[in-house]
Amino acid sequence: EDYILVPIEDILYVETLGKLVFVYVGNQKYSTKTRLYELERMLPAEKFIRISNSVIIARNAIKKIRPTLGQKFYLTLKNGTVVDVTRTYYCRFKEYYGI
Repeated sequence: EDYILVPIEDILYVETLGKLVFVYVGNQKYSTKTRLYELERMLPAEKFIRISNSVIIARNAIKKIRPTLGQKFYLTLKNGTVVDVTRTYYCRFKEYYGI
């Protein structure tokens, strides 16, 4: 089991799938034993925002924001991944980006 040091500014997003947590850097994916809520506390709030119960994104990772009906956004990230801002986090996201 190797440990890889990832600079915070290289992180695009963090996602949890079940009990597994993955950190995405470009097109690379690394697993971590750190829980998502712990990472949310550790990552600087001015650079990262939680957009759903399972995803935290880097502010500078967004390439395109597409609004949908029903208080949701679909975000296309710089690596081409599409993630959605859920209703629970919709207002916080709008406020964070001044939309």
